[in-house]
Amino acid sequence: MIIAIDGPSGAGKSTIGKILAKKLGLTYLDTGAMYRAVGLAVLRANIDPADTKTIINLAKNLSIEFKDLGDELRIFLDGEDVSEQIRDESVSKMASIVSTIPEVRRILVELQRQIGMESRNGCVLDGRDIGTVVFPDADFKFFLTAKPEARARRRYEENLKKGAQTSYEETLAEIQDRDLRDTSRLDSPLQIPENAFVIDTSEMDLEEVLSQLLDIISQRRKAAN
Repeated sequence: MIIAIDGPSGAGKSTIGKILAKKLGLTYLDTGAMYRAVGLAVLRANIDPADTKTIINLAKNLSIEFKDLGDELRIFLDGEDVSEQIRDESVSKMASIVSTIPEVRRILVELQRQIGMESRNGCVLDGRDIGTVVFPDADFKFFLTAKPEARARRRYEENLKKGAQTSYEETLAEIQDRDLRDTSRLDSPLQIPENAFVIDTSEMDLEEVLSQLLDIISQRRKAAN
């Protein structure tokens, strides 16, 4: 079973994806972490973001792996656990830039498909083009969204807990900039997949969103039997 969860930055895709996968006994794949890993590699190599040729060559030769260590899925870049490093704001910004490069997307999409198909019981994947490009025939397709202000508030509160020095206004501006890049890029722009269930999480808490997804999956499974 393949479950695709798409949506804009800060809509809660990763959090919901992890919990949903655990509830259903499926593999969880945070595809955004892959782009972050490439972004981290670009920063470490001090490559000019405009030098797409060098970035593509770098991406082709990177080893990106996910390893299940207990209850946590960790991401490894060339054998190094970079699960914490990829969450840095500078890495996030670079990931947003490299994700607009079509060749980089194609490299990572193939890896995502491979992981999804090789998952023993099935896989929950979250990202921005899962239901449209990576797995357009996914068994379930969800599109989580929320008002920019709601997403900025959540991200701002997360950053405060991490000790990041940023304002709500700056966070909102970053969310809006990311939305513009994601929806306007020529290759695999963010859009609602065909036949996807759209859920606005602006006024919903985690349990409410999770309950709605599980209800939809349960009802569809019963109807199919």
